[in-house]
Amino acid sequence: MAAFAWALLAMMIAGGDALAQAAGGGMVGAPQPWGMGLQPSGGPIKDAISSFNTLVFWIIVAITIFVFLLLVYVVLKFRAEVNPNPSRTSHNTLLEVAWTVIPVLILVVIAIPSFRLIYYQDRAVDADLTINVQGRQWYWHYAYPDHGNFTFDSYPVQTADLQPGQIRNLDVDNPLVIPVGATVRILTTGQDVIHSFFVPSLGVQKYTIPGRTMETWMRADRAGTFYGQCNQICGVNHWFMPIVVRAVPQAEFQAWAEQAKTRFAEGLPPGPVPALAAAPAAPTLNVAEARR
Repeated sequence: MAAFAWALLAMMIAGGDALAQAAGGGMVGAPQPWGMGLQPSGGPIKDAISSFNTLVFWIIVAITIFVFLLLVYVVLKFRAEVNPNPSRTSHNTLLEVAWTVIPVLILVVIAIPSFRLIYYQDRAVDADLTINVQGRQWYWHYAYPDHGNFTFDSYPVQTADLQPGQIRNLDVDNPLVIPVGATVRILTTGQDVIHSFFVPSLGVQKYTIPGRTMETWMRADRAGTFYGQCNQICGVNHWFMPIVVRAVPQAEFQAWAEQAKTRFAEGLPPGPVPALAAAPAAPTLNVAEARR
């Protein structure tokens, strides 16, 4: 029975991962039918997170099976019918040392890669690009200091304004655009309350705290659209604060950045990146519309 349950769980996880990888083309992080498990990886940080998750998962499985088998052994061997005179043993030095040392070793095995991962995703090394991210109620403000310091706001697209190919509650009017293969330094801060910049398929999660600047980084190893959301409760419209990151080839990113410098300076949206023009950008929403 236990073997059947584990096999069923494995098939469900594998099926969910297959659907997530196959659906949506270049869309990563979008909801999938029967989606289970972690989202497909789009960069090195998520690769490291997935590897660590796999390590911890199998450690937990091994512990669970061991405890289950131990309970079965105790129930069968020491039940009253076959063991009418229970042992009066009060202590066992070897067992007491073992059940202290073994859990410590297990925690060490988990802790070493855990700390390595924490420091790996903390700060960018030799960043190719810096982007400033500011969380606001309930939208995102982005700045590109390496490309003329142009800035823009990214509002969620209302259901009534969705264009073909856009996803309800996840698409935005102005996505964050990055070049494929570039190490992008992310500097976060907040304007009003604490938010959290979270793009799971890129392995990025960082608080945006008013009055404080925090650093993380990301890199997209393939072109595509990566979805995320604020995952820190930040007020009544917290549920509707999506993030869209579009990774494009370097040449297309440079073309978009040059266009954005002019169009954002004029107060206009920059338009879609040429390679991703299949999903037209919705008109920019004002604050009042976003908060309805």
